[in-house]
Amino acid sequence: MYHILIIEDEEGLAEFLELELKYEGYEVDVAYDGRQGLELALKQDYHVILLDLMLLGLNGVEVCRRVRHVKDTPIIMLTARDSVMDRVMGLDSGADDYVVKPFAIEELLARIRVILRRQEKKETRPLVLTFKDLELDVESRVLKRGTDMIELTNKEFELLSMFMKNINRVLTREVLLDQVWGYDSVIETNVVDVYVRYLRNKLNAEDKEQYIQTVRGVGYVMRE
Repeated sequence: MYHILIIEDEEGLAEFLELELKYEGYEVDVAYDGRQGLELALKQDYHVILLDLMLLGLNGVEVCRRVRHVKDTPIIMLTARDSVMDRVMGLDSGADDYVVKPFAIEELLARIRVILRRQEKKETRPLVLTFKDLELDVESRVLKRGTDMIELTNKEFELLSMFMKNINRVLTREVLLDQVWGYDSVIETNVVDVYVRYLRNKLNAEDKEQYIQTVRGVGYVMRE
């Protein structure tokens, strides 16, 4: 059974979500403030966390960041704030998705199902990742473009594998820095831009399209 954590300080909404999710067959825990929610998120393993942005005690962005320091539990941010900057802030903190209140419960349930399917695919992901004419052998750490071998440094390999494991998903510089260099790293986020440039130079011949696309103001994506 899938286990979902709701961190929401609007008790009426939290209770409604709990009832709907239990009706759908999920096991559900509820926290009504940020600190309690963070404690539960770190203590137990959940398949999805529904996290309100504006929380008492500890706001959703900070909860998300602290969870991301130690876990990769999928997080859907819930918020009444719909500005681009608010969405970017939520995603930059490590959220996987963003739903604006008021929302239809059917939409939220659909987003949960998408994340759960994505997690199932990750668990059965092949040892060889492919994208267009690229083939990355995760075990031997060998990259091929067609019949050509391309040598990668360790960081280039880790960065490229992050992109190839998240096709069509925009990855922020902060997420890439955290996942490739580590949360305790003192390296600035512009090192991500430097290594993306290194990868592009190795991947892209003059007659090739760019494999890694820039999403201005957000990060990078490998998009089919």
